[in-house]
Amino acid sequence: MKIYTKTGDQGITALFGGTRVPKHHIRIDSYGTVDELNSYIGLIRDQHIDANTKDTLIEIQNKLFTVGAVLATDPAKAILKNGTKRLNIATISEADVQFLEQEIDRMDTLLPPMTHFVLPGGHETVSFCHVARCVCRRAERLATALYELEPFEDTTLHYLNRLSDYLFVLARKLSMDLQADEIQWIPTKDS
Repeated sequence: MKIYTKTGDQGITALFGGTRVPKHHIRIDSYGTVDELNSYIGLIRDQHIDANTKDTLIEIQNKLFTVGAVLATDPAKAILKNGTKRLNIATISEADVQFLEQEIDRMDTLLPPMTHFVLPGGHETVSFCHVARCVCRRAERLATALYELEPFEDTTLHYLNRLSDYLFVLARKLSMDLQADEIQWIPTKDS
């Protein structure tokens, strides 16, 4: 398989199913942002973190490939003429969303209660989590805009929403693990 095909040289690309769209199409932006998120999660996974978190991040990266596949599929061509789905993989399920919720709850029991917003930073690894969280929120915004135009399984949106929550709690947990300062945002009073 060749890496380059030259078919995108004119600024268009193919969706899963063959439909050709401009590279700036919201569908391309949506799954491209999910790909960017997946790369940032790989960066977090490459840090000195516990084995359970690494395993969870690998699971998330696999699910993000599924999210990308859902977003890359032309809904008009999602079902083949014989009635089967073109995308022959398991899509995001409520169990996948619940997995993230369980991980959030597990980490949250280890953390002090949050009384204020937290400034991103404190340690490079924690900062990577916050960057990934922001990219996840952008992916979610793009996916919801796409969903309004061309609906797909709404569990995909649920997953992206919960994943940003997971990344925030992971940043807090890693701050604790790495003994990094967690600086609260204390708004100043108007004088």
